[in-house]
Amino acid sequence: MDRKTAKIIRKRSFARNHDFDNELAGLLDQNEKEYDFLRNPVMQNIYLYQIDYICDFSKEWFNRNYIRMLDWGCGKGEVSYWLKKKGINVTSCDITKTNVTSAFGKINQIITKTGIDVVPLTHEYKLPFENSSFEVVLSFGVLEHVPNDFESLKEINRILTPNGLFFCLYLPYRLSYTQNIEHLRGSWYHNRLYSKSMIKNLLKSADLNLLDLWHRALLPKKSLGSPFFKIIDKIDNWICNYSVLKYLATNIEFVAYKEKW
Repeated sequence: MDRKTAKIIRKRSFARNHDFDNELAGLLDQNEKEYDFLRNPVMQNIYLYQIDYICDFSKEWFNRNYIRMLDWGCGKGEVSYWLKKKGINVTSCDITKTNVTSAFGKINQIITKTGIDVVPLTHEYKLPFENSSFEVVLSFGVLEHVPNDFESLKEINRILTPNGLFFCLYLPYRLSYTQNIEHLRGSWYHNRLYSKSMIKNLLKSADLNLLDLWHRALLPKKSLGSPFFKIIDKIDNWICNYSVLKYLATNIEFVAYKEKW
C-alpha cells in the first residue's frame, strides 16, 4: 500500500457517521462523571469512525479479516468493547495503577460488565508478550503518558509481526492552541507534546516506518447537539486535511509499520 492509498482509506473512514450506541451508554453509571465522554454522541461518533478506519486499513493492508490486535493501555475499555462488537480478535492490557484512567483503578464498568479480560502490565515499558504476537498495536491516548516513549516503541516493534501496524491516536500536538492554553493555565495533563519531526525521529530510532500522519481536532465539538456536531466534525476534518489551520489542531496522529524480514 502506498501513502496515497493510506490517506484515501483514512479520509473515507473519517467521513462516516455512526448511530449512538445505547447499549454502551446503558452500561455506564450516570453518577460517574469520568464516563461522560462515552455518553456524548460527539465522542462516540469520533471513536467509532476511528475504529472503522483501523479495521478497514488493517484488513486491506494484510488482505485478510483475521487480525490480532493489542489495545495497549486500554483504560476504561471502550475501544476493546467496540472492536469486539466488530468481531476483531483484540487483546486488552493496562498498567496496574490505581488511578481512574487505568483498567485496574476504580471499578471499571465496561470491562466488568462485558467480561473483557485485561492483561496486567507491571513494568513501565516491557510487555508480557512473545515476539511477533500481534499484527496491530493501538495507542488511543497512551504513548504521551508512558515514562519512556522510545523504549515503549521498541517493545511495540518487538511484539509486532513483520509488516505489522502501529496506530497512534490522540497524540498531543506541540503547536496546538488548546494544549498550549492548558499549559499557560498551569494544567499539565500532557507533560510531553509532539511535533512531526519528533515522531519521525522516534519511529526511526525504534525501527518503525511512518506511513501516514495527520492533524485532527481543531474546532470545539463536545457541547454541540446532534445532528450539528456531525456537520462541524466534517468541517473540522476538512480543515485538518487541507488548511494551514491544521497546525493549530489538538492532536497529531499517525500509522507506522514494521519492516518485513
